[in-house]
Amino acid sequence: MQFDDKILKTEEKICFNLRSLYHASGYGHFKMSRFEEYDLYAKNKDFLASSDVLTFTDLSGKLLALKPDVTLSIIKNYSGNAKSTYKVYYDENVYRASHGHSEFHEIMQTGIEYIGNVDIDAECEVIELAIKSLEKISKKFILNIASVGLINALFDRFNVGENLKKDIILLLNAKNSEGIMMLSENGIIDVTLSNILILLSKMHDAPESGLISLRKLSENFDIGDAFSHLEKLMELLGKKNLLNNIKIDFSVINNISYYNGIVFCGYIYGISGTVLSGGRYDRLLERMGKSGGAIGFAVYMDILERFENTEQNESENIINIALPKGRLGEKVYEIFERSGYGCPSIHDNSRKLIFENRKVGVRYFWVKPSDVAIYVERGAADIGVCGKDILLEYSPDVYELCDLNMGKCRMAVAGKNDFSDDPEKTLRVATKFPNIAKKYYGGLSREIDIIKLNGSIEIAPILGLSDVIVDIVETGVTLKENNLELFETIVPISAWLIANKSIYRFKNKSLTYLTEAIKSNQ
Repeated sequence: MQFDDKILKTEEKICFNLRSLYHASGYGHFKMSRFEEYDLYAKNKDFLASSDVLTFTDLSGKLLALKPDVTLSIIKNYSGNAKSTYKVYYDENVYRASHGHSEFHEIMQTGIEYIGNVDIDAECEVIELAIKSLEKISKKFILNIASVGLINALFDRFNVGENLKKDIILLLNAKNSEGIMMLSENGIIDVTLSNILILLSKMHDAPESGLISLRKLSENFDIGDAFSHLEKLMELLGKKNLLNNIKIDFSVINNISYYNGIVFCGYIYGISGTVLSGGRYDRLLERMGKSGGAIGFAVYMDILERFENTEQNESENIINIALPKGRLGEKVYEIFERSGYGCPSIHDNSRKLIFENRKVGVRYFWVKPSDVAIYVERGAADIGVCGKDILLEYSPDVYELCDLNMGKCRMAVAGKNDFSDDPEKTLRVATKFPNIAKKYYGGLSREIDIIKLNGSIEIAPILGLSDVIVDIVETGVTLKENNLELFETIVPISAWLIANKSIYRFKNKSLTYLTEAIKSNQ
C-alpha cells in the first residue's frame, strides 16, 4: 500500500523532511528518555531557556524531571574529546513554561548538534544546514547571525560588570537604542561604548555592508579576533552562495553565559516568532567536564502548526498598526497622520475597530491599551503603541523602536503621610504591577508581601490592607487628596512604538522608514 502523506499534519511533514536532510548529511539519530534525573538540570539551570522544571518522584524515591532541554542530555552522554567528531540529530518533545505562559507546555523540537572538533568549517556546515532547514519550510526566510565573541570583547575592552552586561543584552535584544543612550547620559557606560552599542542595536544588514561597519570597529578597538572569525565565516558561506537570506543582526544575542561564539536565529514570513535558533556553546561542555567545542540548533515544530506556505500575501505591503483606545491612542494617531500615514476613515463616527488606507499602505485597529503588546508579539499587528509599564510588567518579546514621549507619568512607591518603614517587618505592597514591584524591591534586598489588586490601589494603605502601593502616578493629585505621599520614583513611564520581531525583519525597510518619520513628527 502506498503511503499517503496527506494524513500528516504540516509540522509532521516538515519534521520528516528535516530528518531526511540531517540523515543524508551524515548525522546519526539521537534518542533519549522522556525523563532525566532532576540533578542534571538543577546544576545547569543557567543553561536552560526557563529555570522552571517539571519534576516528580519515581517509585524508588528518586527525583526525576520531564526534560526541559535536549542539548544537556546529549552532552551528558557525549564521551568524545577535542579531536573527535560527534554529529547527531534529534526530534524530541521538551516540557517547559514557554514565554508569556504560566503553565507548562509540551514543545516538539527537531535539531542537530555537532560536538568535539568544531572548527570554522564545522560552523559553516551547521549554518548551511540551518539555511536548508528553513528552505524546507518556506522560500521566504531570513537567518540572522551575530557574534557573542565580539560583544564579549567589547565588554572586556570597556570593563563592563556582570549585572550591567545583562541590562545591555536586554536592550540590544529589544533594539532599544534610546535605552542604551540613557545609560551613557546617566554616566553608567562610556559614551564611546554607547555609540558602538547603538550602531549594533540598529544593525539588520546584508553581510557585505554589515562587515564594513564592523571592520571600522575592529580597526579602533580590540575586537579583531572575533571580527576576523565572523568575516571568515561569511566568506565561506559566500563561496557556497548562502548569503542571500542572511542578515547580520545583534538583537539575536540573548544569553552570553550560554553561547560564546557565533549565534543565529531563523524566521519564516507569516510566522510571528522564532522558528530556529542556535549557536556555539563550548561553555556547557566545560561545565560538564567535557573537552572540545559544540554548535547546534533547534527547529521549534509547535510554532509551525498553523503555518500555511503561500507565495503571495496581501498583507506584505500593508503595515498593520495596533493603537490603544482612548485619548492616548487618538494623540498617537495624530503623529502617524502628520508623518504621512493617515487614514481618513478613522474619523468616521462609527463603531468600526479596523480602518485601512491602501494608498499609503496602513491598516489601523483599536484595542485595549494593555492588549497592544499581545497583538504585536503574536503577529496580529506589525507595530503598535503601548506604555512602558506594560513592557516592564509583562516583558513581551518585541522590539522597542522609539519613545514617543507621550502619556508621560511614572511608576512610583507611595503610602500614608505618617508611614515609617520598619525593616524588621515584611513590607506589604499593593499593586497592579507585581513583577515591577518584585524586581524593584529585589534590587533593594527587601522582603515584601505582594497584594495584587486590579483597581482603587490608593485605598489599600488607607484601609490597612498594605503599607505602601506601587502604581502609576501622573500628577500626584489623587495621592494628595487621599493623604498619601510619593516616596520613590521607580521608573519614568511613557508610550513606546513597538514591533513584532519576525515581521520587522521582513518589512524592515518600510518599518524603518515609518519609525524615522514618526521620530521627526513627534
